[in-house]
Amino acid sequence: MSELISHTPKWVFAVFFTLLVLGFIQSKERVVKVKTIFILPIAMIIFSFFGVYSVFGLSYLTMSLWIMGLVTTLFIGLKLAYPNLIIFSGQSNKLTIPGSWVPLFLMMAIFFTKYFVGFAVARGLPVVSEHIFVVLLCLLYGAFSGIFLSRSFVMFKASKASAKKCITSC
Repeated sequence: MSELISHTPKWVFAVFFTLLVLGFIQSKERVVKVKTIFILPIAMIIFSFFGVYSVFGLSYLTMSLWIMGLVTTLFIGLKLAYPNLIIFSGQSNKLTIPGSWVPLFLMMAIFFTKYFVGFAVARGLPVVSEHIFVVLLCLLYGAFSGIFLSRSFVMFKASKASAKKCITSC
């Protein structure tokens, strides 16, 4: 185990601790500008896309699977989400978002998936060339991204619904 950690580049630890801090911030209720709610999902989409690209390259299969995972969880997240927990202030154009540990869990899931895959590739483990491994990882990376994206769309939808309600009743 210590050999694994000693061979891990220093920047990986910086990414890990940055994600921990971001996840902890997400666990607390916070007030954010509407235009900033897509920053974290876009960063996580890029991170997960790079996870697929760096190991499997750009191919029709890998990109299709990644997009399939993303779109599937995006639609599920949009159907199951509860935007009524989000409060929109039209005066300040900000959202009050309840805290959640889900973003931290998802960030750690992406990080450790990427870390495991990097380890497997560096060690030349045969599992990396197995078709089921490629399929599962591409779907998984896409699914993580879709969850992040769906949360942002739900927040955006809540801001638009609140603004529309205020226009008709204020």
